Amino acid sequence: MPDNSRPVARTVTQSLDSTLDSVDSAEDLAVDMARKAGFGEDDLVKIGMAVRESMVNAVVHGNRYNSNKKVRLSVAAGAGRFTVRIADEGEGFEFERLPDPLSPENIMRTSGRGIFLIRSFVDEFQIRRLEPAGTEVTLVKYMVSK
Repeated sequence: MPDNSRPVARTVTQSLDSTLDSVDSAEDLAVDMARKAGFGEDDLVKIGMAVRESMVNAVVHGNRYNSNKKVRLSVAAGAGRFTVRIADEGEGFEFERLPDPLSPENIMRTSGRGIFLIRSFVDEFQIRRLEPAGTEVTLVKYMVSK
């Protein structure tokens, strides 16, 4: 009899419009897949927030709500890790030039904390420029064995 106790590896890829509705759809998909992969409530909240912040960055700052540009979403669960990739088609930015949200001159700003928050919610965070245009972020959350 086969061992059905391990979750099956699964990847879902979507092309989403540059709208805030797509932010909700991406978050819902990621959280649903993470729940099925066995993550607990605390991790589900962290995954949801990281995906939401990444999608907002892609839609608002990357694609600037341009209806001709898409956001590519890939969510993969399996082998002890949960991976989300989000890529926009925007002009990109210099990651190294982002202001420190914890510096005294930025502490009261109402924006500019997205990447800081994302990094605190996931185990791995990578960002890279795409050619000819765009930015892709990769978020990884590890499954903890019980």
